Amino acid sequence: VSEFPYFTMDGEWLVEGYGVSPTIEVDNLPHATFGGKDAQLEAAIGYLQQKIEDEPIPEMKAKPFPPNGIPAVEK
Repeated sequence: VSEFPYFTMDGEWLVEGYGVSPTIEVDNLPHATFGGKDAQLEAAIGYLQQKIEDEPIPEMKAKPFPPNGIPAVEK
């Protein structure tokens, strides 16, 4: 969070701690948030759903249990 603005010798206001620019900019309007909508969450879910559709994650399959008395060592 940006805090502690100060006035420079050049006549400009500077704010300490700019932070990081967002990858996806979203307008999170206060009246929509008050009404129960969360534009940031909806944008994030939409982005992740599209990413999963474009690059599906292969199903992981567990290796079978070894027979009794034999340690699970790969050969």
